[in-house]
Amino acid sequence: MRRRLTALFIVAALSAAGAAAVAGAHSDKAQAIARIPAIPVAHVSARTDRCPIPARFRGAFVAAANDTNLPLALLTAVAQVESRFQPTATSSAGAHGLLQVMPTTAAELNLTADDPTTNVLAGARYLKRLLDRFGSTDLALAAYNAGPTAVAKLGGAPNTETLTYVGNVDEIWRLLHGCS
Repeated sequence: MRRRLTALFIVAALSAAGAAAVAGAHSDKAQAIARIPAIPVAHVSARTDRCPIPARFRGAFVAAANDTNLPLALLTAVAQVESRFQPTATSSAGAHGLLQVMPTTAAELNLTADDPTTNVLAGARYLKRLLDRFGSTDLALAAYNAGPTAVAKLGGAPNTETLTYVGNVDEIWRLLHGCS
């Protein structure tokens, strides 16, 4: 599992370097757009009722997915790993809520971290910002977990905890492919 995650980060780093080179060559024509890679559908049914979002939060997740154009399955996977859908969860670093958003990050987005609806929207907008910055889902997830400065400095996950986090989110995201 660790080798697979390491290989993923190497591929992501090489992809990001290649994308940066291409974007740099064409920076006066257009800005690079972050793309979320296709998720393999092997061994996953096409049922659309597989999103394990508690009913009371479903509207917030659907609205955030629509607002950011991020897959609902990705946001669901992040919430599952971050808080297990516990709206009162608080991390040791001070992140709050379903998507474990730092209050300062939510404030930068003119949202609050303590209300479930705005927490989900803040987390989705922050993840979208990281995708736009890093151009790779795995790097964006690593930055969501460990902070963008650490990921930018090292060009990838700064520690095993972050590698595990990204692997867990990716696995749940793959399993939830097609949820709506």
